[in-house]
Amino acid sequence: MKVINLPDRPAPEFYSHAVEVTGAKRTLYISGQVGVAPDGSVPQGIEAQARQAFANLNTLLQQAGMTNRDIVKSTIYLTDPAHLPGFMAAGAGTLPSPPPATTLLIVKGLSDPALLVEIEAIAVG
Repeated sequence: MKVINLPDRPAPEFYSHAVEVTGAKRTLYISGQVGVAPDGSVPQGIEAQARQAFANLNTLLQQAGMTNRDIVKSTIYLTDPAHLPGFMAAGAGTLPSPPPATTLLIVKGLSDPALLVEIEAIAVG
């Protein structure tokens, strides 16, 4: 993987502008992961839900024999712009370096009104 950023700007801290993949053997498309725990419960608050969503994402990567370093593109959906600081706090230290190409959207809602965050990803290994 090769990270490509705009040459006339500092490299972003939490995402890359583009990621080039050559010679990929396989691609894993991960559906949006939400903050639902294994017992079906939904933790309260953005930080707890984001930690659970990251855990669910990492479990799927592990099942495929991959890690978060294999993520080349992620899309993050938050239901409120006020959730951004809590999401960033929960994600601190979980991003690979360099970070993947990422899009973050503020949406009206997710599939369940209790859900505050959803993360989908594409990994290449």
